[in-house]
Amino acid sequence: MSNLAVATGRVWRVAGPVVVARGLAGVRLANLVRVGEAGLPGEVIKLSGDEATIQVYEETTGIRAGEPVVDTGVPLQVELGPGLLGQIFDGTQRPLTVLAAEGDDPYGNPLIRRGVEVPALDRERIWAFSPSVAVGDRVLEGATLGTVAESVAIEHRILVPPGLGGTVTRVHRGDATVTEPVVWIDDDPVSMLQRWPVRQARPFARLLPPATPLVTGQRVIDVLFPVALGGAATIPGGFGTGKTVLETSLAKWAHVDVVVYVGCGERGNELTEVLEEFPELVDPRTGASLMSRTILIANTSNMPVAAREASIYTGITLAEYYRDQGYHVALMADSTSRWGEALREVSGRLEEMPAEEGYPAYLSTRLAEFYERAGAVQCLDGEREGSVTVVGAVSPAGGDFSEPITQNSLRLAGTFWALDTSLARRRHFPSINWTRSYTLYDLTGWFVEETAPDWEEHRDWALDLLQRESSLLEIVQLLGVDSLAPAQRALLVTGRMLRESFLQQSAFDEIDAYCPLDKQLAMLRVIHRADTAMVAAVERGVAPERLGVLPVLAGVGRMRSWLPDSVDELATDLANRIEKEIEAL
Repeated sequence: MSNLAVATGRVWRVAGPVVVARGLAGVRLANLVRVGEAGLPGEVIKLSGDEATIQVYEETTGIRAGEPVVDTGVPLQVELGPGLLGQIFDGTQRPLTVLAAEGDDPYGNPLIRRGVEVPALDRERIWAFSPSVAVGDRVLEGATLGTVAESVAIEHRILVPPGLGGTVTRVHRGDATVTEPVVWIDDDPVSMLQRWPVRQARPFARLLPPATPLVTGQRVIDVLFPVALGGAATIPGGFGTGKTVLETSLAKWAHVDVVVYVGCGERGNELTEVLEEFPELVDPRTGASLMSRTILIANTSNMPVAAREASIYTGITLAEYYRDQGYHVALMADSTSRWGEALREVSGRLEEMPAEEGYPAYLSTRLAEFYERAGAVQCLDGEREGSVTVVGAVSPAGGDFSEPITQNSLRLAGTFWALDTSLARRRHFPSINWTRSYTLYDLTGWFVEETAPDWEEHRDWALDLLQRESSLLEIVQLLGVDSLAPAQRALLVTGRMLRESFLQQSAFDEIDAYCPLDKQLAMLRVIHRADTAMVAAVERGVAPERLGVLPVLAGVGRMRSWLPDSVDELATDLANRIEKEIEAL
């Protein structure tokens, strides 16, 4: 961020995180300013005559009328370059670990002082730059200039900044800091450090169709409600339904290169668990810490609301930066409800006309601006493809899915994973309700080609059986199980197996936390064959109650503990034994 003062004004009025200043001649909308003697960062969100309305990203307690307000001349930006991975930032990309070390409270606890300005990237750290261009090469915007080994998992690609291109006139090889020039294009120095406004989407050459799924290792997602790589998914759920645990599982196991986790307005103790757990998680791809390919953005519920509103944009901009390098990125936003509440509070301070449930009228537009930045793209130079997949958690009050954040998210996200409080109370996790969830992405072709030709057949069978079971369970609640025909009672046996042995999955089990696609299909085949055998047995007069107590069916519940390298043999053996015992009845 530039420290050049374009204009200086004075504080006129303070209302919580909103400050009105006068005298900022020439200031532009969205410019970053420094407020008060403490130099608190803020963003201009409204201009009216000589008055500039500013949302301040820190607590405004103690700010007095008449204190100076300095315009920096630039909008809120993030720093992009090697050193982002493994970091924990606040909503405006200040490194929290560095800020905490700057001062302590009287009891020796880490204290983040107001107004402290710390660079997001370490200016002293040395990186070994390996150029991929030579003097005389012609480069376009987005082209790779060289690489840096940022972590054991990610090779950081230094790109030509958007809007720049020309002939390489000089190249540096070897050690350099992020601020030192490494390549000269038409004699203009280019360093490894770039800056980008957070509210402006980064450019790309072409948007690609969503044809590849984001493989998560979660059976209920991959089989029933997959999300496309570069797509958007929303996870609404009430308190205790497992939103954070599900997003943590996705961050650890999803087939992506980089994870950006935005803790937006969540409770401090819950976010602390995430911050403590992530560095301890082992990346299954590299064996190193998961933080080697993760960026955490933390903004708890007791932190200033303006910074909470900015945190979503900070996260998506960092995700787009790694997308432009040709990586697949997953952005976990937990939760967009708290972000919407920040919008509502700032809007109220601005005395804007409220819309539904007090949210501003532009709520749907802001949500659309966020979700539309997801996508699979061809990068600017046309040589790489990358993607940003957005997974936004929603925390509707009382689990009411009719509230504005959930309803607007439904319009924008292609996949809807509805978390059910009743399932969570029965300890069924992930508590994704299979009758309310859906996906708009048609990814069957990929699964059929990459997994097995019968993938679509088994998926359609499972969805149909679960729908029929739900209808039958409603009848059972009214009239009892004896009112059902024998074939319907047999369907309930299969439905229970499908729910308890397939859809349920433990995020804390070393084997069951991640289920490969071939194992998912093998488990589904076993249950399908068991269902076919039970239907045939009922047709020849076997009582459904005898089917549900067969000892061999206990093996279905133990399928989740199968090791991946022995799945095919175990599945074939179990299915054969089930069919043999049912035929013997």
